[in-house]
Amino acid sequence: MMYYLVAFALLLHSLFWGAGLAWWLTPRRWQKFWPVFAPATGAALQSAVVWAGAYAGLAGANVYARASLLLPLGLLVSVFWRQRGARWADVRRFGAVWLAMAVCLAALVWPLARAAKGLTTASLGSCDAADYAAGARVLQEFSRGDRTGFLGLTEVVQVQSVDNFYDYWLRLNHFTPSALIAHHGAVLDCVPYEITGLVTACLLALSLPLVFWLARAGLGYRRGWAVGLAALYGASPLMWYAVYHVSPGQLLAAQAIALLTWAGLAMGRDRGAALRPKLAFAGLLAVAYWLLLGSYNFMIIVCLAPAVAWAGGRMLRSGRWEELARWLVAMLAPLVLAGVLFFERVAGLVERFQLFRRYDFGWRIPLLSPEGWLGLVGGVELQGWPLGVRLAASLVLIALLVWAVARAWRLAPARLFVAGCLVLPPLVGFGYLSLRGAMLGTNASYDAYKLLCVFYPGVLAGLCFGVTLARAGRWSRVVVAVVATLVVAGNLLVAVRFAQRMQSPPLLVDRPLLALREIERRPEVTSINLRIPDFWSRLWANAFLLRTPHYFPTHTYEGRLNTPLRGEWDLHGDVVHVIFPDTRDWAAVGSSYALVRNGSADFVGVQLGAGWHDRESSRVPAEQWRWTSGDAEIVIDNPRPTPKRIALRLDARGLISRDLQVWCGDRLIGTVALGTERQELRLPEMEIPAGTTHVWLRSNMPVSAPGGGDTRPLGMAVYRIEVAVRAITPR
Repeated sequence: MMYYLVAFALLLHSLFWGAGLAWWLTPRRWQKFWPVFAPATGAALQSAVVWAGAYAGLAGANVYARASLLLPLGLLVSVFWRQRGARWADVRRFGAVWLAMAVCLAALVWPLARAAKGLTTASLGSCDAADYAAGARVLQEFSRGDRTGFLGLTEVVQVQSVDNFYDYWLRLNHFTPSALIAHHGAVLDCVPYEITGLVTACLLALSLPLVFWLARAGLGYRRGWAVGLAALYGASPLMWYAVYHVSPGQLLAAQAIALLTWAGLAMGRDRGAALRPKLAFAGLLAVAYWLLLGSYNFMIIVCLAPAVAWAGGRMLRSGRWEELARWLVAMLAPLVLAGVLFFERVAGLVERFQLFRRYDFGWRIPLLSPEGWLGLVGGVELQGWPLGVRLAASLVLIALLVWAVARAWRLAPARLFVAGCLVLPPLVGFGYLSLRGAMLGTNASYDAYKLLCVFYPGVLAGLCFGVTLARAGRWSRVVVAVVATLVVAGNLLVAVRFAQRMQSPPLLVDRPLLALREIERRPEVTSINLRIPDFWSRLWANAFLLRTPHYFPTHTYEGRLNTPLRGEWDLHGDVVHVIFPDTRDWAAVGSSYALVRNGSADFVGVQLGAGWHDRESSRVPAEQWRWTSGDAEIVIDNPRPTPKRIALRLDARGLISRDLQVWCGDRLIGTVALGTERQELRLPEMEIPAGTTHVWLRSNMPVSAPGGGDTRPLGMAVYRIEVAVRAITPR
């Protein structure tokens, strides 16, 4: 129940922030439709307050967030003070849209509520959630001038011209999503890890009004079809993929571009209008530009592609050059205003594109063929159906589009032109990036997916514009009804698969990971080397330890560089745990992590070498393990000139019963029997000389595959390797 309460509190809080401002910024001609703009204006106003708080030097949103509620409250009172009945009528006008939002949010939250008892964040595979949460914690708890702990660790956080972690969020990274998480959290008394996933789900639900409005007012959909299209957007696997990979920046950018596109269409349709009436859209345009600059600022260079294609083609065809010039001035003047007010976001654009050239961001995403553009995919990885089925589905959908174009050419050519402008520019970019990724072997398919999704409100409306022709004949209505039913069913089927997968998500901020928060309260831990192997845990450790300097052995993410390991303590997060004779030199952190002081006289460094599969984990019970793939190596480094005596203890089980041999270099230390049930094995003690020693776990029994579709060669599952350093009594 807590998940639903917090999720809907986030939804209502967002609308509360946007309602008053939306009414004041909506042009008079469209003013009775102001509720559809409330989600966008709310996000813009909230993030602008956090931006102002940062530049005012305030110590995080925790200081001012609740006091800032007076701002949207004042705007709301100013709107409803008079003509309250008319204002409520405006709200009730969109009752079906609000219902679709509520259903969408409840459906997204349901698997998250089943995945964990307490509020937390989960992911289908991306580690972006931890990055957003780290930024949210910076904006929620720290002031811009604060350089304590990790925030001022220039050698680690240096990115282009930015030399501290706070300015990295203001200038280069996705500011607005983290600002919203920080502000919501400060008002609702939540910390970032609790609500990062819920804020992302909420942003998808909050997108539905603008999707509805773009279809209704932009393409002339009937009310029912427009509501249906908004609901389809809320159930689309392309959008659920973004939610469950925790990508709030993408969802904010989609809202911004939908608002820009509708405003461009509305202004352009006022033929011969002077510049002044067009400037009535300046407020909403400034909101859209700020949302884009604060989230995906790099999309600013293509955000107007559909609107420019439509206005340019329409006006150039008739030779109305002056009207086109006025339209461009009205569209771009708010961009200049937003760029001046939030100059840091514009100034970071060149550096952001330099980073794109330097790093191959993202991962490979399967190519979406035409049926995939409508959300008809084969599963939660957006993989396509079998080739024959894909070809058949694509051909059918293309034929239907050709049929719709032919009918629209005769019945509604203006509507057809709008649909083409909404669909073709994004799909051209999508096709180019997909082809580039395939040819160069890069992750450009990730960029292609992002580009398609930020334009998806318009793309979806344009691809489905044939429903606006349903009144043209009996057979048209039948065809449209059948196709719409199949598309909705296909989208809902994959949504169910998403829900099933996220009930046991591959990545979750669980109890063992949350134990890392204790480290900040240990005064003896002055600095840390994060020797945690997997990205997810390492990034969350970073978010939980911002008040402590820490260093990375590998390049973890933007703003988290690999540097010399200058930390006094090592934080281990794998199955290996090192125990020293002096309890002041090591400490267990929860069930999965351990701290060791590398300045200890007993210190030895331990890490896994060759022969290990990636770490796996379960939620209930909360535990982790690694399978061996054959001979498994443990690398032990003794930096002291004197030898160390160590004792190994394993918590393990075999895929089949086997013997387990322990080798220290080329010496057999001992052999023990390992069964298929989990057991604790105490291995013979061994002496480790100065320098690096390779300990091998071997067996005379060959490895084998477990079956059930798993073809990996597996030897034994190791849940814990305990390396206890023994005190050596002088002779």
